[in-house]
Amino acid sequence: MGGQPLRVVLVDDHEMVRAGLKAMLSRFAGQVRVVGEAADVATARRIVAGLDPDIVLADVRLGGESGLDLCRDLVQDCPGRRVVLLTVYDDEQYLFQAMQAGAAGYLLKRIEGPELVEHLHRVHAGGVVVDAGLSARAGASAAQLKAGEFWPGAHLGLTPRESEVLSLMVAGSSNRAIAAELVVGEETVKSHVRGIYRKLDVTDRAAAVATALREGLFR
Repeated sequence: MGGQPLRVVLVDDHEMVRAGLKAMLSRFAGQVRVVGEAADVATARRIVAGLDPDIVLADVRLGGESGLDLCRDLVQDCPGRRVVLLTVYDDEQYLFQAMQAGAAGYLLKRIEGPELVEHLHRVHAGGVVVDAGLSARAGASAAQLKAGEFWPGAHLGLTPRESEVLSLMVAGSSNRAIAAELVVGEETVKSHVRGIYRKLDVTDRAAAVATALREGLFR
């Protein structure tokens, strides 16, 4: 991949994550160069406006703020702006929202350096990139919706994976047990649980289970 290295701005509220990404991308200095970083939405907007980078690499959650909103604003301010969401949220709903916000990509933080660099070049060339596993699940979910098939809790906004996690919560499984059952990391399970709480408008596990039972989601 010839030419000048891609100019990238990193937006993540965790300094350690930004440092890790810079260290990882520094191995590909001829292809990618981090030209700026931000920990919050206001700083990100200012830096992106001043630097006009090729790509903005941002998390979905930025403290109490939304990377999805940042993405939407950046794309509206500059049509054609390339924003890639890089996150731990392995969630179809966030993916759908990211695409609606105009994101050019949705990748998970477990990605390795060479793959990330390849995806960034693909985005710069006009493509859209999505984590392969998440893309497959999202496709299956879309097909189910088109066919009129719904999963327990779909009417409450739950994704298929959140519904699966909630069913295991109702069965009494801990986050660790759910992670083992679904073959995912415990942090991924915790993010799904937070999504369930938000969508069911509850604040703890007992209330989530009670709501599921009251709604008759699982029999």
